[in-house]
Amino acid sequence: MTVPATDVEDPAGHRARLRDRLLEHGGEALPDYELLEYFLAVAIPRRDTKPLAKALLREFGGLSGVMTAHPDRLLAVKGMGAISVAAIKAAHGIALRLLKRESHDRPILGNWQALLDYLHADMMHHTIERVRVLHLDSKNRLIRDELTGEGTVDEAPVYAREVARRAVQLGSAAVILVHNHPSGDATPSRADIDVTRTIAAALKPLSVALHDHIIVAKGGHTSLRAQGVI
Repeated sequence: MTVPATDVEDPAGHRARLRDRLLEHGGEALPDYELLEYFLAVAIPRRDTKPLAKALLREFGGLSGVMTAHPDRLLAVKGMGAISVAAIKAAHGIALRLLKRESHDRPILGNWQALLDYLHADMMHHTIERVRVLHLDSKNRLIRDELTGEGTVDEAPVYAREVARRAVQLGSAAVILVHNHPSGDATPSRADIDVTRTIAAALKPLSVALHDHIIVAKGGHTSLRAQGVI
């Protein structure tokens, strides 16, 4: 019986060709399945990782879904182990830090698209609602990015009094409210609209502006300021 050579034994093989394309042309030269295949090959060096990469992309609907999936869901995919899951979560963490640095190094209102990219990458795949408040100084630079609530698949608590209290503690000049919709639809609910107006009213006597309330979902995002709510 002939045993196929692994990529470790055959440097001129498929994995070496992927490596050469990656080094010469960058990640854009590889489709998602090959990029993930090569990444997994680093964590699992003596296996053919192409079937696993394709299985992960099918299961989670794409590369961003794989990167943001919960570790338990990744482990449930046949062929995944603790090392490969940890590698994926490390890659996701690095990507988020790069996006966060890009979005936070300059005044947020002058770097809006970078902020949206960061929030979308960080929040769109969560399976429960999470609420965050971004506190800004008088030059619209980020003071604090705080997770203020987690809830069910369609509801997370946020309290106007607590948002106002933290704004005073931090000396915030403005805040941006952010939460995700696990349903994938970024359309604001009646409750989203009501809480936005309640928080804006609570902040106004403190001379703290509510710049926006952003809803993040797989299908995109919605700005309640753009909707005329604020």
